Amino acid sequence: MSTADATLPEAPEIPGAAPRILLIRAPYYRGIVDGMTHAAEAMLRKVGASVQAIDVAGAYELPQALRIALRGREHFDGFVALGCVVRGETDHYDYICDTAMHGLMQVALQYGICLGTALLTVDTIMQAEARSAETGPNKGAEAAAACLKQIALARRLGAT
Repeated sequence: MSTADATLPEAPEIPGAAPRILLIRAPYYRGIVDGMTHAAEAMLRKVGASVQAIDVAGAYELPQALRIALRGREHFDGFVALGCVVRGETDHYDYICDTAMHGLMQVALQYGICLGTALLTVDTIMQAEARSAETGPNKGAEAAAACLKQIALARRLGAT
């Protein structure tokens, strides 16, 4: 299924108190990440979530920031990681994409957190724009919906 064919995500019903979400952004491609941010925030507002956003230098720092947040004093019910990596002329792209995605999953599994991820790994800016547009399918909204679904699941299973 391509992005153009994707169904628009829906906000799930969240039992209990409105969730607290930390949005971790790697705004190297600011316009792309801002587009995903707006869509993610709109999705999170549908369930009354409170959202705190932080920016990091780049995609490589996303898993590090997630782990730092877990060491902090503030409690979050879920996390959304947003970023974009565009393929260049070297293999740097492959290392950053693999390391960042693996790192995010490793932290999520190790600490049992609710994480939605929209780290775009694309060949062109046009592909990123198609996935972060103001209208239609948006990976930021999908990541927020995924995070909310994990929160709903954790609460139903008493894993909070």
